[in-house]
Amino acid sequence: MAVPEPTVKPDLEDPKFGFNIYSEKLNGRAAMIGFIIAIAIELITREGVLTWLGLV
Repeated sequence: MAVPEPTVKPDLEDPKFGFNIYSEKLNGRAAMIGFIIAIAIELITREGVLTWLGLV
């Protein structure tokens, strides 16, 4: 016996927290900015980021 498909879709809001499209895009953009800043620090100081932070 086949189950009928619903005829109406619920109108749900996008989630504000957790894994959603907006948060994933925001995290990716923040990571790209972080990599650019790390490369800029290395080019300007002629030292690696770990050395600049005092970890090496």
